[in-house]
Amino acid sequence: MMGSLAHTPSPSQGCCMRGRRGDRMTINIQEHMAINVCPGPIRPIRQISDYFPRRGPGPEGGGGGGGGEAPTHLAPLALAPPAALLGAATPEDGAEVDSYDSDDATALGMLEFDLLYDRASCTLHCSILRAKGLKPMDFNGLADPYVKLHLLPGACKANKLKTKTQRNTLNPVWNEDLTYSGITDDDITHKVLRIAVCDEDKLSHNEFIGEIRVPLRRLKPSQKKHFNICLERQVPLASPSSMSAALRGISCYLKELEQAEQGPGLLEERGRILLSLSYSSRRRGLLVGILRCAHLAAMDVNGYSDPYVKTYLRPDVDKKSKHKTCVKKKTLNPEFNEEFFYEIELSTLATKTLEVTVWDYDIGKSNDFIGGVSLGSGARGEARKHWSDCLQQPDAALERWHALTSELPPAAGALSSA
Repeated sequence: MMGSLAHTPSPSQGCCMRGRRGDRMTINIQEHMAINVCPGPIRPIRQISDYFPRRGPGPEGGGGGGGGEAPTHLAPLALAPPAALLGAATPEDGAEVDSYDSDDATALGMLEFDLLYDRASCTLHCSILRAKGLKPMDFNGLADPYVKLHLLPGACKANKLKTKTQRNTLNPVWNEDLTYSGITDDDITHKVLRIAVCDEDKLSHNEFIGEIRVPLRRLKPSQKKHFNICLERQVPLASPSSMSAALRGISCYLKELEQAEQGPGLLEERGRILLSLSYSSRRRGLLVGILRCAHLAAMDVNGYSDPYVKTYLRPDVDKKSKHKTCVKKKTLNPEFNEEFFYEIELSTLATKTLEVTVWDYDIGKSNDFIGGVSLGSGARGEARKHWSDCLQQPDAALERWHALTSELPPAAGALSSA
C-alpha cells in the first residue's frame, strides 16, 4: 500500500496508520477496506468509523489503541449519500440526477408535469411535459420512455391514459395533454393520480422505471399546479381490488385482480357516464338523456369496446320500460346524445329506480357487461342526490356524471343478449 499505511493486515488483525510525527493509530479492518479509491492520493474517508457498528473493546472492535469510544448512536452506511462520501457533486451543484444509481432519491429520474381541475366541465387536465435523468433500461445505456396515468381507486383499463413513446433518450420531452372527463368534487377529495414512467420493449414486457402518486386533494379548482418531482420505486397501495402478489414487469404491475370477498363500497370502477334527468310537468313524464361515456373498460382484444346503453325503470312488471341506444364502434369514450321518455306521474316516480347499464356489443355471442349505475331513493351518494334533485326540481334538466361499477344490477344479466 502507499502513503501512511504501515503494513497489510490479515482479516483478524487491525491496521496501523502512522501520522507525520511517528504516532501509531490502530484502525480496524472495516475502516481499512473503506479507503477512498477515487483518483488522487489514497486517504481514509473522514469519520468512516461512524458508519460501522462496534463489537466492543479490542483490536477488532476498535475500542482500544487510540480508536476512542464508540458513539452512542451509529447511523447505517446506507443513510450517507454516496456523493457526500466520495466527494462527488450533488444535484444542486449541477450533476445529472442519474449520475449515481445507488441513491434511490434521484437514480430513477425527475418528471415535470402540470395538473388542472376544471370544475365547470368536470375535467382533469394532465400536461406531461418532460423527464430528466431517467434510469437507463436498454443495452445501449438509454431507454424508450412513455408515461401512463391511472386514477386510484378504479379499474386500470377504464381510466388508463398514455403518452407517446420517445425513443433512445434519458431526457424525453412529451408536451402532451391528457384529459380525464367526468371528474367530480368527490373524486378530487378521495382519488389519487398514479403517474408511471415505463420503458417500451417490443421483444418482451415493458419495464417499469418509476412512479409518482399525487392526491387530487392537493389541487384547487381552476388553478394549474406545476410539479417537478423525483420518480419513486413501486409502492403498492390498498385499492378496491387487490394487487397481484407476483409483480413481474409493468404488465403485472398494472393488473389488478378482483377478489370474490369484496364488500359493499369496494366495487371496481369501469368508467363514467354523463346522464341528464328532467321531469316534464307538461308531458307528465321523465326525460332521461344518455349523453356520453368516458374511459370505459376495454372488452375486446383490440383494446376497445363497441358500447351501447340500456335503461330500465324498476320495478318493471310488464317489462316495457327498456330503452337502448345505438352501438358506437371501437371506442372507450362514446358520445350518444340520445333521449328517452317515460310517461309516469311524479308521485309514482318517487317509488321507482332508474337502472342504467353499459354493454359491449358482440356479433354471434352474448354481449359483455361493462358497468352500471342505479338512481333512486335507495341509491347512495351522487346517484341518490341526482334522483332527489330531479324530483324536487321539475322541468329542470340536471346533468351529472356517475361512476359505472362492476356489480351487475339485479335482473340485468338475463337481458345481456337483448
